[in-house]
Amino acid sequence: MVKRRVSNPLALPVMSYLTTRPMHRYDLVRTLTANDDGRSVKFTPATVYMVVEQLEKAGFIVEHETLRTGAYPERIVYALTDEGRAECREWLRSLIADPAHEYPQFALALSLIGALEPDDAVRLLEERRGRVEEVQAEDRDSMEKALAAGLPPLFLVDEKYRLALMDAELGFIAGLIEDITAPETGWAGPWAAHLAQSRSQQPGDDDAHR
Repeated sequence: MVKRRVSNPLALPVMSYLTTRPMHRYDLVRTLTANDDGRSVKFTPATVYMVVEQLEKAGFIVEHETLRTGAYPERIVYALTDEGRAECREWLRSLIADPAHEYPQFALALSLIGALEPDDAVRLLEERRGRVEEVQAEDRDSMEKALAAGLPPLFLVDEKYRLALMDAELGFIAGLIEDITAPETGWAGPWAAHLAQSRSQQPGDDDAHR
């Protein structure tokens, strides 16, 4: 994996927006917010300002001009350098072409699900399935409205990807619930027996204080 001079993921959308035109920091915050980039990367005005400083220090952006509007403080407008443009393209190409190991919290929970009672696990999986279905319906509705308003499908590829991931997750959850609850081959019986055996082998209060 390439070690980048600015590794904060927020730097990539910031540089990407600067490929269109020079911007000041507040303008970058507004653009990130308007494009709902918070769904893909965490940011606040403070973190945007911090990343801008990091990019400037790395030589990827430079001061383009300073603006003063009425009584407002001066605002520095930043432009992307040739080196920054190359970094932005190379980083984006790497993210698209090279799969990286990620650490989703749901995968962590699944790796530890055996610590729960099977009935509790099934209830929680069904609850998650309902919530995923709600989010999926909302996202699909938003995507259809954006398309109807004339937004080219190219700019909704990330939403299409999220919907595909949710489809896969819903299928996985349904299959997992079936694995646990199937009358003859389900995991619930052996699972519950394993938990009961583990509890029986734990020291009692008297043993713990000897």
